[in-house]
Amino acid sequence: MNIVFAASEGVPFSKTGGLADVVGALPRSLAALGHQVSVFLPRYRQTKLSDPAVVVRSVTVPFDDQYRFASVVSGGSQNGVRFYFVEYPPYFDRDALYGTPAGDYPDNAERFALFSRTVLEASKILGVPHIFHCHDWQSALIPVLLRTIYSEDPAFKEAGTVFTIHNMGYQGLFPPDTLPLLMLPWDLFTMSKMEFFGQVNFLKGALVYSDFITTVSRKYSQEIQTVEYGFGLEGVLRDRASTVTGILNGVDYDEWSPQTDKFFAAKYSPQDLSGKATCKQDLLAAFGISTADVKLPVIGIVSRFAAQKGFDLIAQIADRLAREEMIVVALGAGDKTYEEMFVRLNKQFPNKIAVKVAYDNAIAHKIEAGADMFLMPSRYEPCGLNQIYSLKYGTVPIVRATGGLDDTIEPWDARTGKGTGFKFTEYNGESLLLTIKAALSAYQDETSWQALMRNGMNKDFSWNASAREYSKVYEKVRQMRRAALTPVPEKVSV
Repeated sequence: MNIVFAASEGVPFSKTGGLADVVGALPRSLAALGHQVSVFLPRYRQTKLSDPAVVVRSVTVPFDDQYRFASVVSGGSQNGVRFYFVEYPPYFDRDALYGTPAGDYPDNAERFALFSRTVLEASKILGVPHIFHCHDWQSALIPVLLRTIYSEDPAFKEAGTVFTIHNMGYQGLFPPDTLPLLMLPWDLFTMSKMEFFGQVNFLKGALVYSDFITTVSRKYSQEIQTVEYGFGLEGVLRDRASTVTGILNGVDYDEWSPQTDKFFAAKYSPQDLSGKATCKQDLLAAFGISTADVKLPVIGIVSRFAAQKGFDLIAQIADRLAREEMIVVALGAGDKTYEEMFVRLNKQFPNKIAVKVAYDNAIAHKIEAGADMFLMPSRYEPCGLNQIYSLKYGTVPIVRATGGLDDTIEPWDARTGKGTGFKFTEYNGESLLLTIKAALSAYQDETSWQALMRNGMNKDFSWNASAREYSKVYEKVRQMRRAALTPVPEKVSV
């Protein structure tokens, strides 16, 4: 089957979060199953291409004020996947992908509308796929355009759409006059289509017009159909419930494995855990904790510092947590309140709590390898990847039972020796603190703890199983499109 991915970021070319990891890894696994896969991305300033070649010289994109002319360059093939880049420097040659510390770029609607239209027009030249697989609000106009402006275009009559929600919290909300600016019909501005409390909602448009909707874990696909997690679109999703499913993200074990990782001091495996102690010492040195007792359990954090990630809970218990027999090392950036909280705690407890306010891939790997536990107390978590990395590294996750965290972590039971981590349900600081204390208590039994570590290390969350599930969804969509195109025979009266 011919599949086109359209997304705003993808490794190794551009990245701000987990979306990029998915777009970098899933197409490769689909290609290994025999699918023909292409990926379209914007060509940002940070996008590094070794030998780009122009494959579509000019695509005319109409706007209400004037036409804009984009081009498409090829980034070559990697692991059987062809990469294409939409090039329009006025929109994409910028310091960041989506905005500045002051906020989103004010022309994001135009930027990603141009991207979406260019993907469709370029596909007529490079090959119309059986399925357009679109990701998050930045590519949400593709299914909208296909079923409105392009609905009579014979080139796309058999093309189906799959739309993946990576995070319902980001929807692409813009003023109503965005529709005429993008040359979209005003009849889209209704409650049943793209109108959302007086604004235009790109994500809502994709939920209405896509053939099939996926999310990045089974639990999250259920949660977003509730008021608590639906961000106002739960009703739309409940109406589409028969075409909504959750497929857990996989991880790339070529990059995240304690047996091959290039970023830390010693390799180790479920059969030989001795190297983890060396990694722990290396981690503490990297954070400048030189006089701490290395026998103390180390709790690692790698995250965007935001309330969604549970840092409001950590703030509630921070001073009490600092007095436990453990060490916390945190890597991340974001909300100034939480950045300042960790800096304050580091000054107050210099050998117990350390922080690096940054995004640093090498340090992230060192934390996964050297920590004994990994903390993810998220308010909501569509899938989460760090808890899955942690399992492979024998770094026991402590998580809240939400979204992909609930799907991937099994509660530890010392009596049976089953389970892979610790999790809590109620979203409050006391529940979090009790769960951390339970993990710290379990750590005292070395034999039992090593069994827990090995349970996680032996789990397999590679992309192979996820790719097969997506293949089933693609086949369903192909059948749906065929059925929609098959004339219904007229009844003949006798």
